[in-house]
Amino acid sequence: MIDQDQGLVFSNEAELYAHFQKQINQLEKEYNDAKPEKDVEESEVKDIEAELDLTLEEPAEIWHDDQTFKEFPIFHFIRPIESIEAFHVAICYVSSEDDPTFIFMHFVTRSIDLVNKFRRGDLVYDRAFEELGFGAIEGDSLSEGDPLSMGLFISMLKVRSEKDVPYEKFQEVGHELREETIENADEIWRSTDLHGNNIVTFIKEFPDHEIKGLFNIAVTQEDPATNVHTLLFSFPTNDENLVDRYRHGDNLQADEVVQESSH
Repeated sequence: MIDQDQGLVFSNEAELYAHFQKQINQLEKEYNDAKPEKDVEESEVKDIEAELDLTLEEPAEIWHDDQTFKEFPIFHFIRPIESIEAFHVAICYVSSEDDPTFIFMHFVTRSIDLVNKFRRGDLVYDRAFEELGFGAIEGDSLSEGDPLSMGLFISMLKVRSEKDVPYEKFQEVGHELREETIENADEIWRSTDLHGNNIVTFIKEFPDHEIKGLFNIAVTQEDPATNVHTLLFSFPTNDENLVDRYRHGDNLQADEVVQESSH
């Protein structure tokens, strides 16, 4: 029984696979056409069925794809396998009860390009977004799961001091100081990242705050055509080395920043 509500109930496996054979063939052809010549060897994956169970139970990403087949949507479950520095991808039918009930195919690969081919449709679950929820404040792009915001925020977390402002203070303090940081910044820096994004960072010190040596940093993305800024995220810190990392690029004056808005 794959999906009783949709009439997908079969008397045996042969009947089941015959029903989905066209879709299986299409996905397998897409995979075979795109896979690299050298990839993960079968011997490197000790128990592929155990990996499949983990991917379905604890995915890092789930993509809802309603374009590949006109008959029904499919879902792409993706999970990194850190022990062999690879990814496991499972392409599934998900029943009306939100359970993956049929696996069209699944594979392990080190090819990011191949993984990206199956990152399509709508991203309906992202484990990284759930893990970063403590840093999201209503109105910023991080709260919406924006990939650029998440990537830059994760990069910040990797280099911050263990003695920095605790995570549980991020939303309370960050929300309190965000507007003041943007409107009356002590420093404003503009730089361009490797992907061509214009990043403008607002830095303000709060010497009278109860947290000693406190700074607040707001990171925005500037639209070069309109000069409008989208707030990616903001965070409090008393790690001066971390603050220094955001002092790069062009040092702007406040009047050079035309407009600031969250979205």
